[in-house]
Amino acid sequence: MVSLCGLIPLFVTGSFTPAIPVVAKELNSTGPIVNMAVSLSAFGASLGGLIGGSYSTFYGRRPMYTCSLPVLVFASMGVATAGSIPALLFWRFFQSIGASPGMVLGAGVIGDIYKLEERGRAMGIFFAACLLGPALSPLAGGAAAYYYSWRAMQGSLGVVGFLTFCMIYCFFPETSQPGSRGIDKMKAESGGSAKHPNHFYFINPLRPLLLLRSPNLFLPHSIILSASLLSYFVLVVPLAYTIGKRYSIPNEAMVGLCFLPAGLGTIFGAQIIGRISDYTVIIWQKKRGGVWYPEDRLRAALIPFAVLVPIPLVGFGVINQYIDGRAGLIGCLVCLFFNGLGVEMAFGPCAAYLVDVMHSKSAESLAANGGLRSTLMAAGIAVILPMINTYGIAVTNTLCAVLVWMSFGILCCIIRYGDRMRAYCDVGFSTAENN
Repeated sequence: MVSLCGLIPLFVTGSFTPAIPVVAKELNSTGPIVNMAVSLSAFGASLGGLIGGSYSTFYGRRPMYTCSLPVLVFASMGVATAGSIPALLFWRFFQSIGASPGMVLGAGVIGDIYKLEERGRAMGIFFAACLLGPALSPLAGGAAAYYYSWRAMQGSLGVVGFLTFCMIYCFFPETSQPGSRGIDKMKAESGGSAKHPNHFYFINPLRPLLLLRSPNLFLPHSIILSASLLSYFVLVVPLAYTIGKRYSIPNEAMVGLCFLPAGLGTIFGAQIIGRISDYTVIIWQKKRGGVWYPEDRLRAALIPFAVLVPIPLVGFGVINQYIDGRAGLIGCLVCLFFNGLGVEMAFGPCAAYLVDVMHSKSAESLAANGGLRSTLMAAGIAVILPMINTYGIAVTNTLCAVLVWMSFGILCCIIRYGDRMRAYCDVGFSTAENN
C-alpha cells in the first residue's frame, strides 16, 4: 500500500508527458504551453509534500494518507474533464498536491519501522516499486492517448486513487513511534487528554523549510538532487519531440514504449544501490572502530554523479542531433537506460542519508528538501523545450551535465566536511543512540 501511494505521483507525471502533443492539438495550444502543466505540477508537488510532511509529524502517517488521496481523486476527474488550458493547469496543480505526499510519507514510514543498517535496502525496495511509474506510466499514457483518449488515463488515476484510499482506510495502521507525534506530546503535556480533542490544529506547511538552515540538508537535496533529477527530465519531458518526431515514430503508444528504458534503468538502479548503500555504511563504520559517520552513506553516490548520470545525458544529445535512422534511435534508448540507472543510484543514498540524520523528523526533512527541489525543477522543466528549440538538444544536455558535475564536487565536500556542517547549525540531528 505504501509503495502504491508512492507510485501514483509518478504516474500523474509520466502518463501525461507522452500526450503533450495530443493535448496541445485538442485544446488549440502549443507544446511549450502545455508543458507548463508539467512545470506547474512540479510546483504543486513541492507544496503537497510540505503539507504532507509537516502534518504527518503532528498527526501521523495514516491521517495524511486518508486526507490527501481524496484531493487526488477529485482533481484527477477535473483534469479528465478540462476544456481549456487554464482549467487544465488548475486541476493539474491540485492533482499533484493530492498525489505528492505519497513519496514523502512512504520514506517516513520506512524510517519508522527499519533500523539504520537495513534502511538503505528498504528504501531501495520502496523506490524500485515506486519507479515502476517511470517505466510503465508513459506507455500507459501514450497508449491511452492513441487508442482512447488522454482524458481516460487521467480519469483512471482518480479511480486508482479511490481504491487506494479504501485500502489505506481499512488496512493501514499508524507507524509513527508511540509518543513521537505532535498530538501525542500535546496530550502528554495536558495530563493525558488534549484540551480540545476534536479541534483541528493548523500546522504551518512551510515550517519544514526551517530545516534547510543546515547546509547538510540544503546542499545534498536541494541542489545536488535537483541537478541529477533535472538530467532525467531533460531527456523524458521532450521525448515526444526529440524521439517521436525526430525518428518519425507514428503514434503515441510507440512513443510511450520509448520511455521504457529510462524506467527500467531506475528500477535496476533501485535494486542495486540499496544494498551498496547499506554495505558502505557497515564497512566504513568498521573502519572507524564502530563510530557512525552519516556522510559515509553518500560515498555510494559518487560514481553515479561522476559518470552514470552526466555521460549518457551528453551522449543522448549528440546522438539525437547528429545520428539519423535506427542507429540513432537505438543509441538514444541505451542512453535513456543508463541515465535512469544513474539517477536512481544517485538519489537512493541521498534520500536514505536524509532519513538517517533526521530520523525523528524524516517526513518533514524529505518534504522540505523535496519542496525546494521541486520548485527548482519546475523552473528547469519550464525552459527545457524553449532551450532545445533555441540552442539544440546537444547544447541543452551538455549544460545540464555540467550542473551534474558541479554537484559531484559539492557532494565530495559534504562527505569530507559533513561533521563540521552539522555542527554549524544543529537542527536536531539524529545520533547513533536514537537512530
